[in-house]
Amino acid sequence: MAVEGKRATLKMPSGEIRYVHSDCRATIGVVGNIDHQNRSLGKAGRNRWLGKRPRQRGMSMNPVDHPMGGGGWQHPVSPWGQLAKGFPTRTKSKPSNAFIVVRRNGRKVKKA
Repeated sequence: MAVEGKRATLKMPSGEIRYVHSDCRATIGVVGNIDHQNRSLGKAGRNRWLGKRPRQRGMSMNPVDHPMGGGGWQHPVSPWGQLAKGFPTRTKSKPSNAFIVVRRNGRKVKKA
């Protein structure tokens, strides 16, 4: 977006705006063949030809097979009780937080 002295302002694809060093290199643009991920393979066997094995969800397993297994619905947690989904995981004391101007959700970051 802009270069100010030794800092450049970048807008990431996620919408986050952050500072980077102006001597850093980056590739700007869009990846070619953008519809690659949208093609339908047609059958499970074609996925197997690509070396991808079937994946079973932990929630659909029994408690002896997976920590998230068991009847009913429960919050996915680690064996120590740490929530696994739906909460911010970024450490507040991370040094690179100082380089974020606007977060992905559009909120401006408070300067300390």
